[in-house]
Amino acid sequence: MAGSPGSVAQVGVLALQGDVREHLAVLRGLGAEAIPVRRPEELATVSGLVIPGGESSVIDKLSRLFGIAEPLRARIAAGMPVYGTCAGLIMLADTVLDSITGQQSLGGLDVAVRRNAFGNQNDSFETDLDIPELGEPAVHAVFIRAPVVESVGPRASVLASLPDGRVVAVEQDNLLGTSFHPEVTGEHRFHERFLDRVRAAA
Repeated sequence: MAGSPGSVAQVGVLALQGDVREHLAVLRGLGAEAIPVRRPEELATVSGLVIPGGESSVIDKLSRLFGIAEPLRARIAAGMPVYGTCAGLIMLADTVLDSITGQQSLGGLDVAVRRNAFGNQNDSFETDLDIPELGEPAVHAVFIRAPVVESVGPRASVLASLPDGRVVAVEQDNLLGTSFHPEVTGEHRFHERFLDRVRAAA
């Protein structure tokens, strides 16, 4: 369970594209001081970062355009806690199996992911996931043009899989990634897990 909300250092949400406001609202609701992050000087002020859903190729291009990609890679390598949802998971993956020409990820998570693994917007779906690390009740997960983790390296561990075995949530040290969108269903336990890591790293 999350510790005292007042003990959370300032955290950020990468605010280049995607569902930034929803993540900011969840983090602030949990007592964190959360700010949008677009530039290196803003990244330097936070102790943890959420990379939201959206379009991974657009987030990649904008992160390089705004000059934040390399500083963010350095912070990830240095152990800053980061939570990526949907496109954010793609950005954290060491390998993107079906990236568009020139697309880059930030890396850090020892996984290979496939973009839009479940089809287009019309193929979005919801399901309940049993995740022992989060306890009861089951996590109600919403998948919107979601990626899937196709392989998990030795440094990463699986948090959740679909009944067919496809991996949809992983973690590794201070990194956490989900294929789905907890911020749109009122599911706050992943954000709490992220904030726990921020506290521990502080």
